[in-house]
Amino acid sequence: MRVLVPSRRSVADTFDLADLVAGLAADRHDFAEFFRAPAGSLSLTVARWPTGSVDDQQPHTEDEVYYVASGRGTLTIGDEVVDASPGSIAFVAAGVEHRFGDISEDLEVLVFWSPARHTNAPG
Repeated sequence: MRVLVPSRRSVADTFDLADLVAGLAADRHDFAEFFRAPAGSLSLTVARWPTGSVDDQQPHTEDEVYYVASGRGTLTIGDEVVDASPGSIAFVAAGVEHRFGDISEDLEVLVFWSPARHTNAPG
C-alpha cells in the first residue's frame, strides 16, 4: 500500500483533504493510506474513483466508514443501494459485500478503517 503522509506526531495530526486527493491518480481508481494510529486501532485512506470506473473491491476484514467528499454515484452495501454524494457517510461492517457504482462524477472519498487496514488479515 502506498502511504502519502506517514504519521509523525505523538499527540495530533492534521491533514488537508484536497492536498491528499491531489496526490492520487486522476485517470484510474487510486487510494493511499495517510494515517495509522500507533496502536493500530484506526487508519485513514483517501480514495478516488473516476467517472464511469468500476469498483471491484472485495469485503474487508475491518469495519469501514466512508465519507464522500465530492462526486456522485451509488454505494451498494449488501442488498441495499444508497446515493453517494458530497456529505454522504456510510458504515460498512467487516465482511459485508459493498462497492461504489453508477459513478457519474469523480468520487473522492475519505475512508476510516477500524482496526487499522489489514492489521487482522490472515497471513
